[in-house]
Amino acid sequence: MLPRNAVTGLEDPRPRLTPAERKVRGKAARAEVPRESHAEWQPPPSRPDPVALLEGQGKSRLPDLVPVRYGRMMETPFTYFRGAALPMASDLSRTPATGIIVQACGDAHLSNFGLFGSPERKLVFDVNDFDETVPGPWEWDVKRLAASMEVAARDNGFGVKDRHKILLATGARYRAVMRQLAGQGNLDVWYTQVDIDEIRTRFDSQLQARQRKALDEGLAKARTRDSMQALSKLTRMENGQPRIAPDPPVVVPLVDLLGQEFDGVDVEGELRGLLAKYRRTLEPDRRVLLEQYEFADMARKVVGVGSVGTRCWIVLMLGRDENDPLFLQVKEAQDSVLAPYVGASKYTNQGQRVVVGQRLMQAASDIFLGWQRVSGLDRQPRDFYFRQLRDWKFSVDIGTMIPRGLRLYGELCGATLARAHARSGDEISIAAYLGNSPAFENAIAEFAVKYADQNERDYEAFTAAIASGRLNAERGV
Repeated sequence: MLPRNAVTGLEDPRPRLTPAERKVRGKAARAEVPRESHAEWQPPPSRPDPVALLEGQGKSRLPDLVPVRYGRMMETPFTYFRGAALPMASDLSRTPATGIIVQACGDAHLSNFGLFGSPERKLVFDVNDFDETVPGPWEWDVKRLAASMEVAARDNGFGVKDRHKILLATGARYRAVMRQLAGQGNLDVWYTQVDIDEIRTRFDSQLQARQRKALDEGLAKARTRDSMQALSKLTRMENGQPRIAPDPPVVVPLVDLLGQEFDGVDVEGELRGLLAKYRRTLEPDRRVLLEQYEFADMARKVVGVGSVGTRCWIVLMLGRDENDPLFLQVKEAQDSVLAPYVGASKYTNQGQRVVVGQRLMQAASDIFLGWQRVSGLDRQPRDFYFRQLRDWKFSVDIGTMIPRGLRLYGELCGATLARAHARSGDEISIAAYLGNSPAFENAIAEFAVKYADQNERDYEAFTAAIASGRLNAERGV
């Protein structure tokens, strides 16, 4: 009997076994959970109402922003999919799983991958959203990624054959990279990262001239997305000092919220205290760097789709002068959507859960990643994590992709997810389970089609709930 994880009840990700024993473990899992079984998806009669799950999730969020979240989700089946991580987590808990766990992203859809700057100032590609990260089955991340590819490809109007090629390529690349990493030493696995030079080397010959041009323009744009660019876009000068400009309800400066949501609360004092405590979660050298910046202003800022309604702040810090800015994002961390199905995180602070998970999965992480808890804002204890608002962060415009481009992007995401899983999980067992044949990616492709059908049914139910008045949605925000 393999040791079990005290938190999740699943097998420990790296049991004390020899490589040969770990390989046997992976092959043995095929007998219990055949690779073909991952094609299964049939909603059970007891399936929870996805609209009810979203309503329950909204109760912990800012009530004035929940309609904004619903408005963003109702645009297309794909935007609905982005916001429906909780309903899919519930569904995934009813699908076959090998019991081999990794540090799971928890929301590995294709828009949660992207470019950002490493501490060494290299442009790297990686998973870039970890709000839902927690130890869990590796298959769940792969299935959410594949389903997102199918949903996005349908949104783009791709035909069945093109969509099938995209799904097979995504799963096949995950399998190939996991098998490659299974043959490497622990340090080699840990140091593996996907930088832009590797991307160009792998995909340049497969791109058309206009695709190469679009890639180059995107990379150039990514390198301009930093705190200086945020300063010019998000602030205006008042009395000789930069202040965050209001753009309600997306951006609401702190001063405009005083006396409304925070009557009788010293919000600025609470948040200054939060910043001071957050510094303690940084490495000493980075703490020294952060201490060279002074608080200048802050605002509430709506971000993303699934995160809308959680408490998210942007903080403007100034260094040597007003032309030396640092923008931090302070984002609320609630329980992972996977928690009801894999067990609570061992970290009682959900911000710490996010940060630790991000550091485990990413090959290179933001130097200002940290966490803290605050209880004075609305007299409720709330957990937050910190990161730079913009640090060469850039996401590909999925809606403009042609089939070949999305297939290559799917390969890149599949490879990246395999590398992220191998850092924390048993890559030898997973690789042995996947094997040499295309059985797994064939099954995942079939699942993705079935789940995209389910997503369309759920989207129709969601939009019907808005039309009936059950849900209130605010579009165009």
